Amino acid sequence: MKKALLLFHFILVFVSVNLYAEAEPSKPTIKDTIRDEAIVLPEPLKANMDEMLSNWMTSHLLDIDKNCIQNSVNPEVSDSIYIERLSKLPTAIEMPYNQIVRSYINLYAQRLRDRVSYMLGLGRFYFPIFEQALDAENMPLELKYLPVIESALNPSATSRVGAAGLWQFMLPTGKMYGLEINSLIDERRDPIKSTYVAVRYLKNLHRIYGDWGLAIAAYNCGPGNVNKAIRRSGGKRDYWEIYFHLPKETRGYLPAFIAVNYLMNYPSEHNICEAKCKIPMNTDTVQVNEMVHFQQIADVLQIPIEEIRTLNPTYRRDIVPGNLKPYTLRLPMFSAYAFIDQRDSIEKYRADELLLNFRKTVNPTALDYSTPQSIIHHKVRRGETMKEIAKKYDVAVADIKDWNHLRSTKLPKGKLLKIYREKEVSKPIKNNEEFTAHAKQKAVDTVKVVSDTLSVAEKEKEERVNDKNLAAQLHNFSYHTVRRGDTLWAIANRYPGISVKDIMSANKLRKHSDIQVGMKIKIPKA
Repeated sequence: MKKALLLFHFILVFVSVNLYAEAEPSKPTIKDTIRDEAIVLPEPLKANMDEMLSNWMTSHLLDIDKNCIQNSVNPEVSDSIYIERLSKLPTAIEMPYNQIVRSYINLYAQRLRDRVSYMLGLGRFYFPIFEQALDAENMPLELKYLPVIESALNPSATSRVGAAGLWQFMLPTGKMYGLEINSLIDERRDPIKSTYVAVRYLKNLHRIYGDWGLAIAAYNCGPGNVNKAIRRSGGKRDYWEIYFHLPKETRGYLPAFIAVNYLMNYPSEHNICEAKCKIPMNTDTVQVNEMVHFQQIADVLQIPIEEIRTLNPTYRRDIVPGNLKPYTLRLPMFSAYAFIDQRDSIEKYRADELLLNFRKTVNPTALDYSTPQSIIHHKVRRGETMKEIAKKYDVAVADIKDWNHLRSTKLPKGKLLKIYREKEVSKPIKNNEEFTAHAKQKAVDTVKVVSDTLSVAEKEKEERVNDKNLAAQLHNFSYHTVRRGDTLWAIANRYPGISVKDIMSANKLRKHSDIQVGMKIKIPKA
């Protein structure tokens, strides 16, 4: 009897303690009470959202009910309702509620509600791709909302630091995981390939930290920054306990992720309408074995080139380099069949024009010796511009740059430029009248042509004036600037007592033709 009484008292005490424990509210933790007044929208999200609103896909392949957005009001929601709704989400990743999470929910539900509407529409196309890759690795399916924060579901998004694609991979990370990235191809922009790489990367991060909050933070700012935050917090391994040790932009990353999970599941509770997505759901891929430009496909198959770009963001220059190796191209179902039927026509259409920069062989254009070329060496004067020189010789600026292998039009004083000019082929002379005309023309050509036997070095040496002897030279010589039509004989006739031989000797000229327009020659004093 005494034993039975003692057993009864023990059971009564045990039940009372448990009832008291259940009645006593759990003690709030830092994840429940944490506050941050400096809420910042992650920079990549802000930039990529702005880009999304201005791109062709948004304006042509998404149809939003403007009245729904403009005339609807975001209702006031109490903390208790937010907590209840978040607790009902079927997620493996913890979705706690606090003041920071509420701030991000309000940000999306109020100021960015039109963006949320667009992303709900785009999700119809992209979320099944993400879910399939996550499910294959037994990963939480709610991770499909990370690209909403990373890129606003814009596969062509590129951040200011160079992260690209839906999952915003940096180039080294993408290459490390086997993505092809070069001037023509960027598989970070491939929705399918980049998704499978992102899933592998997230899985590795979770294996390192054993916590999804830390893994998601590391995805955004890198494991190095997360490890640094853990050390500075004294070894804490909870996202909310290292919150203020993380980079400022990353602090809002997990709260934004929770907010997006909330709104993607409760849009109607905030009067947000889903945009209708018109991206072709029925698509197919074709294999391309030759180099093809998107414009060739668009023109022959009569589909907008922007639609091809939307379905194939991997190709950075609108070119499929199928001549290097087979590549796949995604097209609407009916266009895929048409591509197969008209493959030859597509490959030949405007190929010389659209694929000009990808010629297999090319020979430099030789000078046309059917029309002889004269070479003029022009020495640049102080302040002289390439435009003035081009006008002087009646040639194009682009030609001067090409002849002299120049990238810029800026010219240093004293630089020698090659100017190519055509001259007429000599014809048989029939009479004295023709002989006179021929002689005059030959005199003009003589001024234009500079002998090829003089090297540039010799010419510079010939024109260099020694400062020490300048006074003596000025005293013993006068100077004549050669004009168009001048010959040594005509110049000598202008100065009484001076012969052609005197001028050639004073200027060390070997031939009558060693003068050119603009050249200053010495005239000995008689």
